[in-house]
Amino acid sequence: MPVEFLSDEQDARFGRFKGELSQTDLERFFHLDDADRDLIAVRRGDHNRLGFAVQLGTVRFLGAFLSDSLDVPRGVVDYLAAQLKITDPSVVKKYPQRAPTVHGHAREIRTAYGYRDLAGELTEELTLFVYSRAWTYGEGLAVLFDHATAWLRRERVLLPGVSVLARLVTAARERSIARLHEVVAAASAAEDLGLPAVLRSLLSADQGERASRLEALRVGPVRVSGPELDRALQRVAAVRMLGAGAVDLSGLPAARVRALARYGLGAKAQSLRRLAEPRGTATLVATVAALEADSVDDALDLFDLLMATKVLGPSRRAAAAERLAKLPELEKASSVLARVGQTLLRVLEESGEQVDVAVAWAALEQVAGRDRIADAVARVDELVPDASGAEGAMREQMARRFRTVAPFLQTLSTTIPWGATAGGKPVLDALATLDTLRGRRKVRRKEIDESLVTASWRAAVFGRSNDDEVDRDAWVVCVLELLRSSLRRRDVFATTSNRWGDPRAQLLDGLAWDAARGPALRSLSLDGPVSEHLAGKVELLDAAWRGLADEVTDAGPDASVRLTEAEGGKVKLSVARLDALEVPESLIRLRTQVAGLLPQVDLPEILLEVHSWTGFLNAYTHVSGAGSRMSDLPVSVAAVLIAEACNVGLTPVAAEGHAALTRDRLGHVQANYVRTETHADANALLIETQARVPIVGQWGGGLLASVDGLRFVVPVRTINAAPNPKYFGHGRGLTWFNAVNDQVAGIGAVVVPGTVRDSLYVLDTILNLDGGPKPEMVASDTASYSDMVFGIFTLLGYRFSPRIADLADQRLWRATVPGQAPGDYGSLNGVARHKINLDKITTHWEDMTRVAASLATGTVRAYDVLRMLTRENGAPNPLGAAITEYGRIAKTLHLLALIDPADESYRRSINTQLTVQESRHRLARAIFHGRRGQIYQRYREGQEDQLGALGLVLNAVVLWNTRYIDFAVSALRAAGQEISDVDVARLSPLGDAHIKMLGRYAFTTPTPNTLRPLREEAVHPIED
Repeated sequence: MPVEFLSDEQDARFGRFKGELSQTDLERFFHLDDADRDLIAVRRGDHNRLGFAVQLGTVRFLGAFLSDSLDVPRGVVDYLAAQLKITDPSVVKKYPQRAPTVHGHAREIRTAYGYRDLAGELTEELTLFVYSRAWTYGEGLAVLFDHATAWLRRERVLLPGVSVLARLVTAARERSIARLHEVVAAASAAEDLGLPAVLRSLLSADQGERASRLEALRVGPVRVSGPELDRALQRVAAVRMLGAGAVDLSGLPAARVRALARYGLGAKAQSLRRLAEPRGTATLVATVAALEADSVDDALDLFDLLMATKVLGPSRRAAAAERLAKLPELEKASSVLARVGQTLLRVLEESGEQVDVAVAWAALEQVAGRDRIADAVARVDELVPDASGAEGAMREQMARRFRTVAPFLQTLSTTIPWGATAGGKPVLDALATLDTLRGRRKVRRKEIDESLVTASWRAAVFGRSNDDEVDRDAWVVCVLELLRSSLRRRDVFATTSNRWGDPRAQLLDGLAWDAARGPALRSLSLDGPVSEHLAGKVELLDAAWRGLADEVTDAGPDASVRLTEAEGGKVKLSVARLDALEVPESLIRLRTQVAGLLPQVDLPEILLEVHSWTGFLNAYTHVSGAGSRMSDLPVSVAAVLIAEACNVGLTPVAAEGHAALTRDRLGHVQANYVRTETHADANALLIETQARVPIVGQWGGGLLASVDGLRFVVPVRTINAAPNPKYFGHGRGLTWFNAVNDQVAGIGAVVVPGTVRDSLYVLDTILNLDGGPKPEMVASDTASYSDMVFGIFTLLGYRFSPRIADLADQRLWRATVPGQAPGDYGSLNGVARHKINLDKITTHWEDMTRVAASLATGTVRAYDVLRMLTRENGAPNPLGAAITEYGRIAKTLHLLALIDPADESYRRSINTQLTVQESRHRLARAIFHGRRGQIYQRYREGQEDQLGALGLVLNAVVLWNTRYIDFAVSALRAAGQEISDVDVARLSPLGDAHIKMLGRYAFTTPTPNTLRPLREEAVHPIED
């Protein structure tokens, strides 16, 4: 390679053609308009006209004239000849015979179309462009080189030599890096002149310790216990005490600061010590500032998990067990009181209005003695819960777990940089006083905020006697439970945090909102008056109701949807189950034939072959942003991806006799190249290539996607996993939410601890896609359903389409524009009885659109917004209620489409897409086979990186299968077999019977230059 940072593929395609062009590229660069044809028409001879056209298209596509003007793909010549009506494209071979003619044509093209050489002001403009991109985005040299090449083509500047352009890109990037280091170091000195020395001291080890202080601070908590949370909080205090978080970096591009921090968090202390100034100071400032936010996140993650698993969960189980243990005694006492009560009622009835107490007691004593009756009353009063019921009993159990929370009471209130809304401030005030209560036996009512004691806590805090003293332990745990729920609603938040920050502060506001309002709302079609917007929505809903009413009437009593009468005389819809699609013999035969033709292949060979098509392994760049000088880097990356995706570790893929596969080199590549950002860049290339395979167009257009979760057990100690007996047994685990489109490409993923409600993460997954077109319709399972989620999806321009169980039991809504008569839906009027409050939507429309624009521009997470819009009891706050009302329009439209008796295509498309997702999860399990399919990564970043590798390998397998399925179908058709497009549309690239995943990981097999030959023998059909 002439330039070390360029890949072989970049070098090969610079100023040259590499393979045939896509139809899109041909139409974009080689289509001849009237002006082109006029210029071409004056040439004499077909060979000159066609040669001139070839040179014209070449300079548009490549940005350069070729030394051999006919060194172009044959498809280019054929495409141009067809436009010029030249029947024999081979005449172009005569074109280069007169070199002066070729050169003269090139000069004419330069003059007519304004092509220029890179010199003078153009060099300065290109340098400024590259510098600006490097400063803003921190892209690597190879990416910047591609952007520079694209700029030259766009500005009609002829490509210079590859080394000239590479030197320009390198110099501009180095200038941007130097400026970044200088600005961060200057900001550090402005905050505290002694800060650089303090941060450099972190790179040394304390006496008696082997690791540096920085390495010790980078280690997060893994156990779930009170003492561990106290240590995590002390870690927060130690990091905050350094002062890097106070350095003002707000004016710098966030991506650049994150890149600096990412390198500092991953590099060893020895490497950081070797950094020259001001790079060393800049890296340490960014690293410690990021570490401050990470340590706060870790501490609050641990607090949330500890309260759930060590306080709430055990208390709930203990309360239930205690209740069961008391049942025999309660039954015995209740039996006595039941007989006493029956006797007393009989005596009262016989006595009329005058009751003789002595006679009554005599009758009762025949049932049980007075002492026994009094004892039974006392026992029932003691054993039966008060008005708070089971919740109150659970709180009494929680109060007994004071020792669990005692270790961190002192540090919790003082260490975290707390913030709160007006509703959350009383909780923070109460938290600040908790540590002063330790060691005290008595606490008076006047010392606490009684308004914070909810009904379920009253008995535990105040006791049944309700006297002036309160139970200290119960009060402390009560406040901590309130703190946890307030944190989850974001009424209380951490000002320095990524995951527990204040979403309100991240919403667009002030000048930022004024600047973004117009473009953002126009892109979401929310820029018109709210009255017009709602009128359009109501019109759609009214039409859907009327259409369904007509179809239910026309369908008759045997239709899939019928009206039935429920209890209380209310009308409800009865919806039949959707029948499975018939699988015709032709489809079974085609699946068997295609599966039998797919070549047998090892999983590593798939990655390297797909790389030869796409170059996706070149997206893995060094964490520092510097270019790599290692040869065969894609081989090393492929080995690491296989190790992580198959969950087998590096040992099975290492080969000490091969320089690219030594254990040390693979460890270096794993630590410095394979991470979430590079996974996303590589995945974008796979998604793009998948969409271009011809057969994919019959599967879908990429506008339908689904999101679902795949669960993994995490058997190691970690705070980034949570319990759920249904999925994880007695252990803990995490959920990998992943999105797949109808072209069977995985387009994005999010990793979350445990099994939280899908609806809180489905939207975040969709808003953070790696590539592909933006989906218009998003399918999910029932767990993702809520009216508020419908509202937010609709505001963002998505059609949310969950598969909803028990369709007949769903509540349906109608809406009427003020001043208009309510719609008449005939027999469905009894079903359409719930009314949407449009006034709520109108009142909060400004804030609703601000939330939508903030989500669309990525300034805030959807998870945080959904938490912010919900009260402690799960009910929405006023803004959330308005979004919920808005969502009921979309939800009702969705439900009416699902139950349409005349057209089941909408309902079936959702089921089909979710089946694709389930099949992809099955393939993911087959690939992720090592260590019983369990994840052994302790920290969030490691979990995200490993599952990112799994998603990438999944997409590579799908792309490989797709190309060979397309090849196989074409071969069958070429052999004369008639194949229905309907059957082709039901083929799936999610089979793996032909892929060897176990026991062999060879990366040295030569990659074929063309597709492998198809097999002839039949194997099991590819799964649907």
